[in-house]
Amino acid sequence: MSLTIEAPTLQHPALERAKAHLGALIGYDSVSSRSNRALIDYAAETLAKLGAEITILPNEEGTKANLIARFGPADVPGVVLSGHTDVVPANEETWVTPPFSADERDGRIYGRGACDMKGFDACVLTAADAFAKADLKRPVYICFSYDEEVGCLGAPAVARWLAELDVPPELAIIGEPSEMELITGQKGKIAMRARVKGTSGHSSFAPEHVNAVEYAARIISTIAERAERYQQEGPFDKDFTVPHATMLTTMISGGVATNVTPGSCSFTFELRSISGMDAEGDMQALLDAIDTDITAKMTARSETCGVTWERIFAYPAMGDARGTAGFERYAHLMTEWGGKVSYGSEGGVFETMGKIPAIIIGPGSIKQAHKPNEFIDIEQIEQCLSFLDDLTAELKKPL
Repeated sequence: MSLTIEAPTLQHPALERAKAHLGALIGYDSVSSRSNRALIDYAAETLAKLGAEITILPNEEGTKANLIARFGPADVPGVVLSGHTDVVPANEETWVTPPFSADERDGRIYGRGACDMKGFDACVLTAADAFAKADLKRPVYICFSYDEEVGCLGAPAVARWLAELDVPPELAIIGEPSEMELITGQKGKIAMRARVKGTSGHSSFAPEHVNAVEYAARIISTIAERAERYQQEGPFDKDFTVPHATMLTTMISGGVATNVTPGSCSFTFELRSISGMDAEGDMQALLDAIDTDITAKMTARSETCGVTWERIFAYPAMGDARGTAGFERYAHLMTEWGGKVSYGSEGGVFETMGKIPAIIIGPGSIKQAHKPNEFIDIEQIEQCLSFLDDLTAELKKPL
């Protein structure tokens, strides 16, 4: 009788340290509506002890901050490792374990932000040990930002700071959860709010009033027509699951009672754009057309009536970095190509505002993001650590 003995599964030597960092990061309640300073202090202290050059970029109120840490020389182009520190709320009652306390079970680590994207942040903090010990010939810039989840609000300051260096980085790696596949495109977004002001009164005298809800409906219909044009006329990029820009209304509120002509109505809508199109120009053309064709009719009936437009937030699309010098230098490290994604990231910010080509590679699945019982597979953490090992080896090569 013979026994078959399975060989033990080899773990990455730094896995336990990565898990410890991830547990610490999940423990910070860094929902976007709250401060991220405690988390940034933890990361800054960790990296400073290893000898990194630390730069803190606070917001105007000082309640939040971005972190930039450099290892290696500053006089040659290097690589950015970019992760955001904020997370979405975790108010669902279906959480099995406390969302801001890491729980390891069944080969996974659970907790809010586990995959989006504190898993990547933890891997980067772990890899910093190797960055510090290596004789890097090219620098690595570790960049942790605030408020990505509510419109990439912190990243522009980081991108501009890097762009103003004497020798800016040549590639940004955004660690959004991609199951460690290479992502080479990301849609941009413009989120808008419209406030429609009409006149109200008893609904039995409706012809005498300017019905804000009905005029809002006409505007929403115009938005839907513009969305159909994108679907039919493009521009198109077949690498996206939805290969064209999209536009839709997402929330609406108006009216006070069933027998009162509504004097106000507000709604939000968005444009998700692909790289290469003039998203700003398209949005302005839409607003101009609405003002000419719809708003003018309201104002003609009463000068107090009209539409007020408010931009909630916007971030640019990320183009395809393949073929750029920065990408080609590290192309042999890249994992399997996973196409392009419709969700947002800070990649477009680095490309547009920092003039730094960007790609997305990160551990975990986007399918787990923003859900109760969010998790990351430990295997994904190990894959990310191995990728960062390879990057370290590449940064050590002679120029």
